Amino acid sequence: MSSTAPSSSVSASRVVLSVYMALFFAYLFLPLILMVAAGFNSYSPPSVTQWQGFSLRWFSELAEDQRILQGIVNSVVVATGVILLSLPLGLSGALLLSRLDARSGSLLYGVLVSPVLTPGIILGISTLIFWRQVDVGGGLGLTVMAQSTFIAAYCMLMFMARLQRQDTSLEEAALDLGATHMQVFRRITLPFLRPAMLSAAVIAFLQSIENYNTTVFSIGASHTLVTEIGSRMRFGLTPVVNIIGLLFVTVTVAVAVAYVLLRQRERARTPAG
Repeated sequence: MSSTAPSSSVSASRVVLSVYMALFFAYLFLPLILMVAAGFNSYSPPSVTQWQGFSLRWFSELAEDQRILQGIVNSVVVATGVILLSLPLGLSGALLLSRLDARSGSLLYGVLVSPVLTPGIILGISTLIFWRQVDVGGGLGLTVMAQSTFIAAYCMLMFMARLQRQDTSLEEAALDLGATHMQVFRRITLPFLRPAMLSAAVIAFLQSIENYNTTVFSIGASHTLVTEIGSRMRFGLTPVVNIIGLLFVTVTVAVAVAYVLLRQRERARTPAG
């Protein structure tokens, strides 16, 4: 009798866990599945409840939509610029904060992290107003600067998390042996920060691609993918947007799988090395 109760309790726990996991994955992936399905429906606007037949017409319409294609190119250009600007800024802030004492570092930390807490609309408007004083109008360059004001803070936080795990005695030993600060930075600090740099670059790219609030005020006469989609919301969207989402999901999954396979290969080679 006593052995039956624990086994039934374990079975009930497994059932609850299975139901929870099923609901969790349904909540996570069901919107993506519906989005993909609507992209193959010939009905417009996007819908899965009003099915008019399987169609690939939206792929061809995406290939002919020059504004969407130009928006994708502009988004990638802006995201690349944000990476090139945010990583050095974030790294500089992280190195500065990790070398300061706790009292002054806490104040500076609050100042450097404050853009993350500032609404994107405020950042976009303030950037536009500030740079207009020196005759710099809206465009891709101004969008890079506007987005970098808060994306650099994300990069800084990732670098700081990595630097907290660094053994500073290695840098001190290198300095005692006659290495310059630049040599220590190049040969010890940067190799240690390489994983954080890769992660920060990915986060900066994704944050830039999906940003709307800051971008819409600083982009000027140009446009990115999200601002173009936002402007079309007033007139109704076609399943072309679903195809864009499908392509982004496919690329993301492919990159994730490639990264996992690469990590597995590196781990398999480590014992042999």
